[in-house]
Amino acid sequence: MSERSEWLARPPREPLAKRLKVVAWILTAAVLVLVGLMRRPELRIPLPDGWSFAFLPPVHAVLNTLVAVALVVALAAIRKGRVRLHQGAMMSAMCLSVAFLLCYVAYHFTTPETLYGDVDGDGILSESEIAGAGSMRSVYLALLLSHIVMAGVSLPCILMTFIAAWTNRFAAHRRLARWVFPLWLFVAVTGPLCYLMLRPYY
Repeated sequence: MSERSEWLARPPREPLAKRLKVVAWILTAAVLVLVGLMRRPELRIPLPDGWSFAFLPPVHAVLNTLVAVALVVALAAIRKGRVRLHQGAMMSAMCLSVAFLLCYVAYHFTTPETLYGDVDGDGILSESEIAGAGSMRSVYLALLLSHIVMAGVSLPCILMTFIAAWTNRFAAHRRLARWVFPLWLFVAVTGPLCYLMLRPYY
């Protein structure tokens, strides 16, 4: 029996899937609320003297890049029937995404937001700074907006796809993965691109 056939022969665990779906929706709601709150200046958490999370933006970019690599490896593996390699790559992508989320929330709850075109680094753009950033500012904002929207949309979908595989509901997993995979890969690739565009202003 091939590795794929052995895996597909496993019986689905429907009761577990139902419980995990509830957990997934709770996690999604909690993450979206955190992301909505973390950019409010009045909620910013002061760090002790000498502490700084300014090193985290490149870490975010590296983590997202590694997620993209893991996703591509997972896709190549499953197309070759290497289910365990696929599973390992997807677990890596999930763990890296959790690490990214924790770092991202920690950074934005403690550090003033960096704006594209803010040459003074004061977080407030003057008309001359906006004009100086030119059309690339519009490109950056469009890329950032698409990244944020797709990240929010894809989060519950990623969790549902993962749960389907974890509970041996492989038909549902394949059906979801066909369109969740490109969404997740888009988010993983556009994250580092946004960082590279914003890097001169950190």
